[in-house]
Amino acid sequence: MNICDKPLSYNVEIENFATRQDTAYSLIIAVVIISLWVGSLVWLLTIDYDKLPIWVIPIAVVWQMFLYTGLFIIGHDAMHGSVCRQNLKLNHFIGSLAVMLYALFPYQQLVKKHWLHHRHPASELDPDFHDQKRKNGFFWYFRFMMEYSTWQQLLGFTIIFNFARFVLHMQVMNLTVFWCIPPILSSIQLFYFGTYLPHREPKSGYIYPHCTQTIGLPTFWSFIACYHFGYHQEHHEYPHVAWWRLPQVYQRNKAALLCETLRERLCSVTEQTVEGG
Repeated sequence: MNICDKPLSYNVEIENFATRQDTAYSLIIAVVIISLWVGSLVWLLTIDYDKLPIWVIPIAVVWQMFLYTGLFIIGHDAMHGSVCRQNLKLNHFIGSLAVMLYALFPYQQLVKKHWLHHRHPASELDPDFHDQKRKNGFFWYFRFMMEYSTWQQLLGFTIIFNFARFVLHMQVMNLTVFWCIPPILSSIQLFYFGTYLPHREPKSGYIYPHCTQTIGLPTFWSFIACYHFGYHQEHHEYPHVAWWRLPQVYQRNKAALLCETLRERLCSVTEQTVEGG
């Protein structure tokens, strides 16, 4: 068969690749992130804030923000059944726990809204999208937060804060700096790298059906930026693939795209040679 007549799939056996992933890794990663978050928060809430060196505080806040983002990523993976594929009850329990620890989110409502996002990206039915009028990042973020925030969450945070302050006798500064601020910063991180950059409309217009684009950062910086959430085209194409597998999917897609480009050029050269001969 002539190479010009032979199609090349971008999938590169991703489906088989994803189903062969070891569930144990996803479970271990989830347990590690949740354990780090719990241990870090307990330590930060119980130390004497006034005795902390000033340079430690911003590092601790960023560290805690990163762990909060990890909690949400676990919950997000659970919505796609990627935390424990062999036991969906355990999968959804871990997901529920993660988003509850993150911001007292009702897991089932998140699942419904998230699948609306996947089925109707960049449309009026997409709960993550802007209002079609104000596309500015600040207005978009505000709408994004209003879409997922409830008065029940605010009431729950108020109860927990006052319980920790008056019953457990924790310092107000510890609670404010290490418990209140990090999840807010995390929401900005998730919005910027997981919604705004991937789903804002390119100058050339959206490419359907996913209406998204990948932030092609190197693997290390992609992890630091937002647990590989920037590999968003890959996530929408293969939503069942766990977050820690996305770099491999990204690299395989890059390799497939390179092969396709080389094939097209070879076809063009071959056709020109045949016509010239």
